[in-house]
Amino acid sequence: MTALLDEHPHLGVELVLRETHTPPSTYYRRRQRQKNPCRREREDAALLEMIKEIHTQSHGIYGSPRIHAALARRGIRVGRKRVERLMRQAGITGISPRTRRWKTTVADPQAALAPDLVKRDFTAPEPNRLWVTDLTVIDTAEGPLWLSAIRDAFSRRVVAWETSAHADADLVLATLEYALASRHPEPGQLTHHADHGCQYTSIKLTTRLLRAGIAASMGSVGDSYDNALAENLWTLIKSEAIRGRVFTTRADANQALFEYIDGFYNTTRIQKRLGYLSPIEYEEKHYANQAATERANLNTHQPITTS
Repeated sequence: MTALLDEHPHLGVELVLRETHTPPSTYYRRRQRQKNPCRREREDAALLEMIKEIHTQSHGIYGSPRIHAALARRGIRVGRKRVERLMRQAGITGISPRTRRWKTTVADPQAALAPDLVKRDFTAPEPNRLWVTDLTVIDTAEGPLWLSAIRDAFSRRVVAWETSAHADADLVLATLEYALASRHPEPGQLTHHADHGCQYTSIKLTTRLLRAGIAASMGSVGDSYDNALAENLWTLIKSEAIRGRVFTTRADANQALFEYIDGFYNTTRIQKRLGYLSPIEYEEKHYANQAATERANLNTHQPITTS
């Protein structure tokens, strides 16, 4: 009713009240509340501004669970239902992943296959113990842009990614070289898990894995669940960075990937499975705890000297 009067002030209060069967006391009480909101309403307004800020910083990706977690990281303790209510009233929504899958695996029937060392257990005790990798394609007006990425199972961090106009062994080898140069994994400690694509069974890649002391692992044929952690990354990228965008050139798509992976996903995007930390934060926390444990052990074993 108040909205109707705001939109059509020429109608007159008495006419609107009579036609809507609204007591004058109800109307004037609502007007008074709008002019002098109560403490709860003022708090809701301030909270909504923070929700809008977090939603904008996430590029419109976060729904109520992550916004609630992001508020907690700022020291704002509010109920999840309250966040959901304010978002619903303001028309703020997150992005839900698409279910569309791309067929990118072309197997080489003559290639020797590595055993499945993972068996759908995508957990690792620390970084650089299990890497999962895969290929996907992004459409551009210039033609397909192929994306290769390696993800660490411990922190879910994208440790390396490369793009090319061609889905060949050189692309996946370049991705591996980047990961090795940036992460320096210990020989004999790391497993590299992929599907049966001919790029991953190529002599180039298998030889490089052998030289680096990395165990090669492959899931079964035609089962995306055997490389689910890598497939999940494509779902996130397609739904959060690519959805609804039309790329004129491959360079445009490459820039969008850089902004999402390096500028947001690894550094900022919080994940429930990581205790609502980003991948980099999760790794930093692990190394900090590891260093604290080593210092504690060192102090425990310090010899006691007497004067």
